This record gives sequence, structure tokens and C-alpha cells, in this order.
Amino acid sequence: MTETAPAKLNLALHVTGRRDDGYHLLDSLVAFTVLGDRVRLEPGPLALRIDGPFAADLSTDGNLCLRAARLAGADAAITLTKSLPVASGIGGGSADAAAVLRGLARMGHALPARPERLGSDVPVCLSSAPARMQGAGEILTPLPPLPGLSVVLANPGIALSTPQVFAALDRRDNPGLPAIPCFTGLADLATWLAGTRNDLEPAALTLAPVIGQVLDGLRTTGAAFARMSGSGATCFGLYATADTARIAANALKQHGWWAVATELAPPLMPR
Repeated sequence: MTETAPAKLNLALHVTGRRDDGYHLLDSLVAFTVLGDRVRLEPGPLALRIDGPFAADLSTDGNLCLRAARLAGADAAITLTKSLPVASGIGGGSADAAAVLRGLARMGHALPARPERLGSDVPVCLSSAPARMQGAGEILTPLPPLPGLSVVLANPGIALSTPQVFAALDRRDNPGLPAIPCFTGLADLATWLAGTRNDLEPAALTLAPVIGQVLDGLRTTGAAFARMSGSGATCFGLYATADTARIAANALKQHGWWAVATELAPPLMPR
């Protein structure tokens, strides 16, 4: 039983408040890429093995994949192939947990109530489809599929603490997103995004100024739009063609950064 765990992109992310329990309120346009991690489930006692390019950066202790299986009340031997950087703002751990829950559902286990208990990105990662994500991640409004645009993901090789980024915010009561139209291509998506923000980006820049260099690199290699995703430090650029995206990714790698060309993914097919 194999499930993909697509990388999550916050194309826009507005911080609109904070609840009494400390959780921040968000308003975000979320999309997913073809690139992602992979989860394999087999019958057996609950166990986790991690391989892949970023396996060394993860521990099995307290891993979200195991927590997801326990929340579902299921046992399985889990293999996680980690292709995305850890703690990088593209929902890797949440996407992995969501993939475990989807796989267990295919094996006959019910999806647990309130999956946001595993993390605010887990509900949107369960569907891995374009959505407007609000509240603390639990309010989802499905959106029409986005155009299959070429994307470059770039990370300078640093892990950012999400709580530290939120703590560095200057303001937590920003206005929400404008109305989200149906996008037909790169031009109208880039134009709409230019009128939005990632409210976490300035805070992340104070903690890791190199993020600004990554964004400059994306723009100078031809991105029609570039922004940091989530709490960083991964940034994304939208490109006109797959060839320009591949050339850009190769150029960014010359700085010693992780960079890869991919594309916005269609919604996962129901099984």
C-alpha cells in the first residue's frame, strides 16, 4: 500500500488573529506539487523505517507517521521515503501523516476525528487539493484545480522553528485574503498573488536573512512570482515553462542550496 505525500505550498498566507489557546488564525491559499515524500504501509506491528535523501534529518521517535497511526488506532509497518527537506515550510511532516491516514483508510481503518490534532496542515494535506485554509487549519473551502504551472522549490539548507517565526511577528490581526477567483494561467495567478502576502515572510527573514537571497535568486532566474512558503525556509517560484524552471533550479543549486523543478499537482484521485 503506497501513498504519495505531495509538498504543500502556501501560495498566500495571511495571519488574521490568535485564539485564547495561543493558536494563530490563518487565511491561506494552499496548493500542492507533484514532488513529495512517499509512504508505504504493510500489515504488521506498528513500526517506522525512514529512507531517502533526507532520512538522516529525521528520528523515528515521536514521528508524525507513528502518531497518525496511533490516532487512527491502527497497526502497520510504515516506510517513509523522505525526499523533502525537514522543517522547511512545505508541510512535509503533515503530508506524511496525512498519507499514513489515507493509506490506513484504504486498509479499512476509519479516519480519526479532528486530524488537526496532529498539526494544523494535516486536514488540508489529507485531500492534497487546492483549498482556502482558515481558522487554525481546520476550516477548508475546496477550490477548482489550479493550472498545472511549472514551479521551482528552493531551500538554503536551514531548518526554521515555526514557533520562533510566529513569535517574531510584528502584527497578528491582519486582513484576510481577497476573493479567490478561478485562475486560468500564470499571468492571472501571479497578478492575484501580487496583491496578497505571506505574513510570516518578514519574520522569517529576521531569523534567516539568507531567505532573501533565495527569493532574489528565483526572481533573477525568471520566476514570474516568488514567495516563501509557510514558515520557511523553502521558497517557491512560478515559471512560464518546464525548461525555464529546470534551468533555474540548476542555477540555484550552484549556491549550495536544495533546488528542484516540479509543477503544481492535480488533486489526488479518489481510490
